[in-house]
Amino acid sequence: MIGAITLSNGDLTFPARVAGEGPVALLLHGFPDTNETFVAQLIALAAAGFRVIAPSMRGYATESQPADGDYHAVRMAEDVVAWIDQLGADKVHLVGHDWGANIAFATAGLAPDRLASLSVIAVPHPVRFAEHYAVDAEQQARSAYILDFLQPGFEEAIVADNGAWIAERWQLWSPTWAEAGAASAPARAALARPGVARAALEYYRQAFDTVSPAGTASAALFAAPVVVPTLGICGADDGCIASGVFAAAMQAQDFPAGMEVRTIAGAGHFVHAEKPDEVNALLTDWFARNPI
Repeated sequence: MIGAITLSNGDLTFPARVAGEGPVALLLHGFPDTNETFVAQLIALAAAGFRVIAPSMRGYATESQPADGDYHAVRMAEDVVAWIDQLGADKVHLVGHDWGANIAFATAGLAPDRLASLSVIAVPHPVRFAEHYAVDAEQQARSAYILDFLQPGFEEAIVADNGAWIAERWQLWSPTWAEAGAASAPARAALARPGVARAALEYYRQAFDTVSPAGTASAALFAAPVVVPTLGICGADDGCIASGVFAAAMQAQDFPAGMEVRTIAGAGHFVHAEKPDEVNALLTDWFARNPI
């Protein structure tokens, strides 16, 4: 049974879904998405003996939108560490999809001692991805939407016409998934709420900040060696980040505690929702091999 709890960091509060009892697994959603994307993981991982928690990430609820508008990765990694403290866990299994993967990498840089394992879905090592992006014209075309996000007011475009841009993106990114458009409904509803679309785009806008203390701290977290055992999962048909780019950006020298990559056939960017049984089996095995 899936329940609800509230997590916090300072004066920010974050609604979260929860299921099961046992060692803690934290699931971080990405863009354009919500924590509802992890329903299949909540059920399966709880059945496997874990306490599974899927928070709504910073800015995706009114009560988690900071007054100072700070959406740097370091701030969101601090959110995750605060949640781990609140949950009374020494260590957790951390899973991130899309932007949740970036935040998971930042958390591994900030507090590696709090993680028993790291699993990243659809988005690879951020520094290595940037290197591949710089020389890969095909990936530049796939990622061109990010440049649109830098335009002031573009958040209005992504929620116009009942979130048509979002539904289209889900279908483009998971091109073989017939249910992609319908499955985007929770994300379209969430991003239409006050302030959420702007918050979501600030993740991208502030990622280009290389000057402020928060920007330089975030970059340092991404550049740090990942000293947590790491599993990378991608869909072979991902229309956002090509599976070949994902695999190439996951380089063994960046993961001194060990790293494995698994590519799932017949799935795209939202692989955990498209092929939940396969993803859940991989996660359960990874958790068992890297116990808390």
